[in-house]
Amino acid sequence: MGLVIIFAIVTLLAAYGGFTSLKNKNFLGAFWGVASFVVFGWFTVMTIVESGFPTGTH
Repeated sequence: MGLVIIFAIVTLLAAYGGFTSLKNKNFLGAFWGVASFVVFGWFTVMTIVESGFPTGTH
């Protein structure tokens, strides 16, 4: 279940990086930031759908 948390953190950091790159008019960085956001966001959503939300109990 830790994988969901790691994917979610990477997704949030990619969104922040993509937004910052767009704000600074760094289009190559913005492309990779948004692409990472889409890919890791999809991994996060599908992992939650497939394995469920982490509850912290066994």
